[in-house]
Amino acid sequence: MKIPQHIAIIMDGNGRWAKEHNMPRNEGHRRGTKVLEEIIKYANQLGVRYLTVYAFSTENWRRPKEEVDGLMKLFKKYLDENIKKASKDDVRFNAIGDMDSKYIPQEIRDKIKKLEEITKDKQGLCFNMAFNYGGRDELIRACKKIISDVEKGDLKKEQLTESVFESYLDTKGQPDPDLMIRTSGEERTSNFLPWQLTYSEFYFTPCLWPDFTKKEFDRALEVYSKRQRRFGKSE
Repeated sequence: MKIPQHIAIIMDGNGRWAKEHNMPRNEGHRRGTKVLEEIIKYANQLGVRYLTVYAFSTENWRRPKEEVDGLMKLFKKYLDENIKKASKDDVRFNAIGDMDSKYIPQEIRDKIKKLEEITKDKQGLCFNMAFNYGGRDELIRACKKIISDVEKGDLKKEQLTESVFESYLDTKGQPDPDLMIRTSGEERTSNFLPWQLTYSEFYFTPCLWPDFTKKEFDRALEVYSKRQRRFGKSE
């Protein structure tokens, strides 16, 4: 079985899972967090080098306050637990998204920076958590940085190439995802990594994220292994 170097996941279906089980939506998110921890560990064991998950989008702030507050509590708990066990895990944590947003509680922003700092030298899996992330927002932020550098004289417009542009993205220095997995049966990217997913293979499964297992993960890898990536070239 061919192991992708970089896998991206849209963890969809927490709310539907909770509804099917007659539970509050935040219970679905709680269960989804446990599944994520299992998949991070498993991906690291398989030798995946980068795992990027869509944890919270720039649009998610529009959800009901009760749900958003519950999600912030879950993020805080996740960060606290991983700060405590960081010395035991060989996983490097990296947050992508607009970390300067006024919407992000300062406590969570501080914990994100702390977890990034104490795991920066880890040699195993690099786990990218897309938090307050929007693909279009990422591109706009990149363009603003480029414009600023051009105005300051640090960059000439003639020097702007794809590789230079990529150095302004949240995922700078990382390879693009080889495989993108989306759960819950939806078949769209929903403003997730629009630049980076250009040549990625997609795997869509009806499985809701809280029901996602290592077996389902293996199934995605098996499908990926059978595909021939051409990057625009002919056979």
